[in-house]
Amino acid sequence: MTTSAVVIGAGVSGLTSAVCLVEAGYVVRIWAADLPKNTTSLVAGALWGPSFQQPMDKTLAWTETSLRDFRALARDPDTGVRMAPALTVGALPTGADMPPQARLIPDLQPCPPEELPAGYSAGFRATMPLADMPRYLDYLTARLATNGVQIEQRTVRSLDEATSVAPLVFNCAGLGARELIGDASLRPVRGQHVIMTNPGIDELFLELDDAPEWTNIFPHPTRVVCGGIAVPDSEDTAVDDELTKRIVRRCRAIEPRLHDAEVTEVLVGLRPDRPVIRVEAEQVGDARVVHNYGHGGNGVSLSWGCAREAVLLAA
Repeated sequence: MTTSAVVIGAGVSGLTSAVCLVEAGYVVRIWAADLPKNTTSLVAGALWGPSFQQPMDKTLAWTETSLRDFRALARDPDTGVRMAPALTVGALPTGADMPPQARLIPDLQPCPPEELPAGYSAGFRATMPLADMPRYLDYLTARLATNGVQIEQRTVRSLDEATSVAPLVFNCAGLGARELIGDASLRPVRGQHVIMTNPGIDELFLELDDAPEWTNIFPHPTRVVCGGIAVPDSEDTAVDDELTKRIVRRCRAIEPRLHDAEVTEVLVGLRPDRPVIRVEAEQVGDARVVHNYGHGGNGVSLSWGCAREAVLLAA
């Protein structure tokens, strides 16, 4: 007997969960207040990378699973995912002190000091999955459509709306879970990215820094996503013009070719931060509800690992 499921949310977590569900044999509907390209997921860089969020043992496994999926996706140019050369700067312990998350990074090697940008004393080169989010969201949506799954745009006020029509419900509402299920532990972390034309950049750049502002340059075929910033507990989705100027200035200092690039767009998103990522199931009346939210800024990195575990929990 085929089981029907409702997935709430059409960001990267909701779409990936829906893909895993339908390919496991479920009949899936997606209910979402916002279509994929109006979600926070569109604003993402979006680089696969190690996650240091709790639960740490789980995030390590989810990250490793996602890496396998993204490496497979990178073999198909239509997915918007590619294995990109990467330069990461900042202190990263080596040898026995290297965290297990960092050991997952493909071909991680120290960068010779003479190849580092001015002002940095340590760095590493690697090849890491990078997703061009507009194309990647289109790919996931098309993959679902091929399996007969459409996105129904509607605001879900309570789980009862979904559990009344399906015995299985996936809560992938992201920050919306605050209102949907009253999860007060969720908080927004504001991010802003500046989109520029790509003057021929292939290698991504990422600064490891605990400061509220840092530098990242994520090049895609026709555009470059520049950042970054994290402002906890901010609900403001308006573009900060002064921040835009600082991001452009920092990125052009690292990559001079960006002086010839045009700013085409500025995107703001609210990351759904939570002390512990929630991937767990509970019984709500006669229905089984599987929660998959609270990924902070690592929704893309953890998407396949979390979705695949969530489908196992569905049983």
